Formats: sequence, structure tokens, C-alpha cells
Amino acid sequence: MIDGSMQDYPLTLDKFLDHAAKWHPHAQVVTARDGGGVDRIGYAELRSRALAVSSLLAGFGTRLADRVATLAWNSQAHVEAWYGVMGMGAVCHTLNPRLTAPQLAAMLRQSEAKLLVVSADLLPLALRIADEGTPIERILVIDGDGMSPGENAPVVTALEPLIGGASGGVAWGGFPETAASGLCFTSGTTGAPKGVTYTHRSSFLHTLRLLQVDVMAISGSDNVLAVVPMFHANAWGLPFAVPAAGGKLVLPGRNNDGASLARLIASERVTVGIGVPTVWLGVVEHLEATGGSLPSLQRIIVGGAPLPPALMDRIEQRLGVTVQTSWGMTELSPSGTVAIPGDPDRSAAFSGKPAIGVDLRLTDADGRTLADQRGAEGHLHVRGAAVVERYFGHAENATDAEGWFATGDLARIEPDGNLVITGRAKDLIKSGGEWINPAEIEAVVGALPQVSLAAVIGRPDPKWGERPLLLVEVRAEQDVSDETLLASLRGRVAPWWIPDAVVRLPSMPLAPTGKIDKVRLRSEYAHA
Repeated sequence: MIDGSMQDYPLTLDKFLDHAAKWHPHAQVVTARDGGGVDRIGYAELRSRALAVSSLLAGFGTRLADRVATLAWNSQAHVEAWYGVMGMGAVCHTLNPRLTAPQLAAMLRQSEAKLLVVSADLLPLALRIADEGTPIERILVIDGDGMSPGENAPVVTALEPLIGGASGGVAWGGFPETAASGLCFTSGTTGAPKGVTYTHRSSFLHTLRLLQVDVMAISGSDNVLAVVPMFHANAWGLPFAVPAAGGKLVLPGRNNDGASLARLIASERVTVGIGVPTVWLGVVEHLEATGGSLPSLQRIIVGGAPLPPALMDRIEQRLGVTVQTSWGMTELSPSGTVAIPGDPDRSAAFSGKPAIGVDLRLTDADGRTLADQRGAEGHLHVRGAAVVERYFGHAENATDAEGWFATGDLARIEPDGNLVITGRAKDLIKSGGEWINPAEIEAVVGALPQVSLAAVIGRPDPKWGERPLLLVEVRAEQDVSDETLLASLRGRVAPWWIPDAVVRLPSMPLAPTGKIDKVRLRSEYAHA
């Protein structure tokens, strides 16, 4: 007997844009421009331009599995670069422009990317990164014109004038679905920057999960505003999911203020908006000040930071929308759980339920599975098709013998399956959906000759979720101002990492091991 078989159909990401171009050719990708205008393009034309980008990259020497970096905002050109890189089998290494040049340069030295795609207004930062001893040989400028670099800088070329003359001839696909497609660095659960490598298969399956009716439920009739940045955690998968459904993808460019977003939502009749809570607070405050309304908006999906209950109520009442909370992390591609639309038990404290393809487990501090997985607090572990197994450049796995990844979060699972994040086992601070690494701040301040010991903890903030607080023990008979302490950080860490306040301690509390007792610090000062 000869068994039948199914077709070999590698799950590669180029198929999403191929599908959109064939079956939804006139559905649009819309990008907001500075000054209030927009650019719009259909999926069929966008696919042609992305293929041209692949051809240009090949002409610049890019080959299968090469890393190509991007430093750019949410725009049509960035989407074209994503598909142009990934479609030809190269790896898109997204860089966060909120970090400093030395931080980004360290990531590029690890990824060994030789080509950097950059938004025009970020070119000065790109040139500073190149000066930090990176392997970058060429910078391609999108969303504007290039500028003449310095004598020792990489070649800077505007990408747009080259697209029309691209010769074509680069075929998408033809490589295994397990091939790497993306690379994003995160502070990770231990504080050290780590690269998370996404594969075509993992992101393809992640996309199918997002499209489920009890997850993001994106349809072809939706106009989806992706405020979550493309440089962070796959933009939550939206550049794949929206074309896959044939919906309109609305991109805000670099302007995420309340007035700009409200104008874009109204003009493009956005039905679903996705981003961190502070984004929607800005929209609400703008509408409260101007008296406007957004009747097309139906749902908002929030994540990346805790959502205060009062803010959830304020958003829903002022905008007339349903808020879906969620939880995820870069290592999860990034979606882990999403609240079900219309769930009567929705709560700002709930992060939703896992959909098929991702599983959760609670353990004690030693990694032993809790006997009761409902109602008890434990250390959260996760596994699934789009969960990291090994960090970029690491020989050892990031998972245990059974494939579980320790998230570093403390959590509780309600009887109905809703996940509640109760804290973080590590010291990282999550502010506005982005991680702040206290160790880097402590290293800089602790190096000052006037400082004996320095510690940074997170303090709850109504807007950002958390903000860093600097605590210092000054050396005997030394004098140093708060401004001097904070000034030491400028240019050494990202500006938004700089603590909002300084607390001086006569003696830093120490744990029995001799380390700074951050549990005590949080207990005494986090809510002061």
C-alpha cells in the first residue's frame, strides 16, 4: 500500500505578501507623513517594490542568512525592507532608535550586519553607530533623502531612487521554513542584552494564532493602526497578520502623539488600534481637550506594560471601545496571551488566555511545577512554536529539558484560565513597554568617585507603568549634587532610562550574601 501525501509548502513569510497581492491587491498600506498628509499603496504594488528591494540588496552583496539591520519608524518603506530582506532569505535585524549609539553598535557587532536601512531623520544616529566600530559598510536611507557622510563613514545611499531601476530576478522563498527571518535584541530576564532569532516557521505560526477569533481577530474589513513599533518584538506580528487577512495596515510614521494619532484614526476610519497604554492615554487626553470623537474605532489591544484599571475605564468610556489586554515578550515573538474580545470577565489585571500554540506553567522558585496551577502565585514558564529555544550566539539552550522557557515573571492563573502578572522575579524595569536595565545605570553612577554604592529600583508610575528611582550611598566627606549624578548617565544610557529622582541613603541595606538588598529597597522606597 502506498500512502497518500500532502504538498510540500514551506511556511515562509513571503507567502503573506504574495497572498495579499493576489487576493487583496487594492487593500492599502497607509503611512502618515509629517504635516498631516499620508502615503498609500496597494499590496500588489508594495510586493513589486519589496521584490525590487530584494534585488538591490542582492546587488549590494546580501546573501542567504546574512543579517541586514534596520533603524526605522513604522512606514511603508520599512515594511518593504522587511519583506525585501526576509523574502530573499536574509535576516532582518531591527534596532531600537531609543537606545544609544554604543548600545546599538554592540548589537551590530554581534549580528555582523554590513548593511543598515535607516529612516532619514535617524541618519545622524546611524552615522554615530557606524563610528563605534561596527561592521556596517553601507547605509540605505528610506523615508527621505540621504546626506553626504564624513570621509570615514560608510557609503550612504537613498533607497527610493534605486527602486524604479532595480533589475529584478530575485526569487522569494526556496529555503527551509526553519531558516532565520528576524533578529531582535532584548534585555532578557537576566539583564544582559540577548538576541532573539525568529524563524519563518515560528512567525508564520504566530501569525495564524493572532488571526484567531479569540485572539486579535483581524479581518479583511479591518483598518488596523499599528502603533507598536516595528523595531520592537516583530511589531507584535502586525506586518504579517494584516496583509494575511487582507486588511488595511495604517502606520503612524514617527509621530505617536495623541493629536497625530487621533487625526489618523479619524481620516483612515481605523477599527482596531494596537499599542502600549501610554499611547492611548495621549489620544484620550487630546480628545478630552478638543472635544473630538473617533466613531470608527471598535477595539484597542494593549500590552507591553501594566494597564491601570482607571485608565482602562477611561479609555473605554471616552473612546467607546473595547480594550483587550495582553501579555507577551520578545522571546515569545511576542504574543503570549490576549484577552478574548467581549469576554464579560475582562479586567485590567487580566492578561488574557493562551491560544493554541502556546502553553503556560507555574513553578516554585526552584523550578518545580506547582501542583495547583490555578489560583496560586508562581514563576511563569512558557513553551510553544514561537517561543525562543536558544539566544543568538549562545551555545546553551534557554529552556529546560522539557522545553519550558522561564519568563522571569511572577504570575497567577485564574480558575477560568486568565493570566495575571503579579510581578517580576528579576530587577528589570518596564517603562512604557520597554525594558530598562538597572545594572547599566548602577555601573555608571557607581563609578563616580563620590559614590560608595548605587542601586536602581522601579517605582509605579500612572503614565509609564514604572519609572526608575536612583538610590545612592555617598562616600564619607564627599559632596555630589543630584544633577551631577544624573548627568553622568547622559550619553551613556538612553535618555528615557535616566531616573526621575534620587534618594540618598546613609547606609545601603545589604542582604546576607553581601549584595544590595533590593527587596528591602523596593519595600521601603518603591511607593514612597
